[in-house]
Amino acid sequence: MQTSTIQTGNTQAQSFQGQNIVIIGGSSGIGLATARQAKNAGANLFLVSRNPERLREAAEVVGGATQIVADIAAPQPAIFAGIDRIDHLLITAGTVHLQSLKDQSEADLSKVINERLIGPLLAIKAALPLLHAASSITMTSGQFASRPAAIGAIVAAAVSAVESTVRALAIELSPMRINAVSPGWVDTPLLDGLMGEAKRQVLEQTASTLPSRNIGRPEDIAQAILFLMANRFVTGEVLHIDGGGRLV
Repeated sequence: MQTSTIQTGNTQAQSFQGQNIVIIGGSSGIGLATARQAKNAGANLFLVSRNPERLREAAEVVGGATQIVADIAAPQPAIFAGIDRIDHLLITAGTVHLQSLKDQSEADLSKVINERLIGPLLAIKAALPLLHAASSITMTSGQFASRPAAIGAIVAAAVSAVESTVRALAIELSPMRINAVSPGWVDTPLLDGLMGEAKRQVLEQTASTLPSRNIGRPEDIAQAILFLMANRFVTGEVLHIDGGGRLV
């Protein structure tokens, strides 16, 4: 099913009318923002999260969605049971674990790789029978792939692998399209757990160093994701939405 566009005043917006969009990590942050915009564009939503309560809340926020409880770190082969077709698949789940290598256990390392790479690959594999030639897959990597932090080696490795994966799968799964969005600093609930009460101060300080002079919003990343879903001539790409963070 091809994506069309609709006119809205002097602007043009994407229409996903009647299309099935599956969002893994759709209960908060970037995933939830994408779900809201996709719902407004007419999509049928399928939200996947390991937290049933947050999943119910997200479905209410977007105005209705099929809820699937699953853990991206270990998705089951039947994760998409009951869905007859997937037009667009978004995978934007995974935590950020920042710790020096000497202090990380094997379980810590495995958790990041499973959430960021192995789990998403298993989810894509499970979705293949439901995807079609005009489908798209969008993954999220992150700025650590190009500007790693001193205590973020495993995260940098995982998100770099995601970017390599989309290039390889763009060839393997052709003519289906697969791309990645690489967010920079984005004000999401994920940062609450990382920074606590210092979050606002850190974000303000960081914003002052970026060429854009602001911090990203989940809605900013969602717009980029929907662009990648809709544009039939983009595949194997990594779209950086980082306020110029890679340049400074």
